[in-house]
Amino acid sequence: MLHPNQFTVNDAWIGFRLNDAPIVTERDGDVDCLALMDAASCYIVGMETYSARATGPSKVESRRLLQQGHGRVGTWPSKLFVAEGQIPEALCQEAARLNIEVVIVPEDDLLVFIGDARDGFQERFGRTQ
Repeated sequence: MLHPNQFTVNDAWIGFRLNDAPIVTERDGDVDCLALMDAASCYIVGMETYSARATGPSKVESRRLLQQGHGRVGTWPSKLFVAEGQIPEALCQEAARLNIEVVIVPEDDLLVFIGDARDGFQERFGRTQ
């Protein structure tokens, strides 16, 4: 099982969806929220919303999310961990294009990292189901 103490800051990021069901907005319609988290510090380095009707963020949205993380920490990670079946292909492709190794793991392996962020998101925005 993975744990934050296995990593050094900025060495690996985790890509994950913050919400469990679409978030209803007046301006943008239903959206999903994708986040990037540093694996060692559990600090969220980037967030991007995209249409819940899409199969995932576009190539441009994925690039913007990764650039946001890079802008916050000043470097690229060597690895991006994503949960099996949870992260759209465009983000994985953009990460690979930047020479970031994409590692697909069962979602349970990431809960120690992302559980608190998801819980906090739910507290702030309410249950989305």
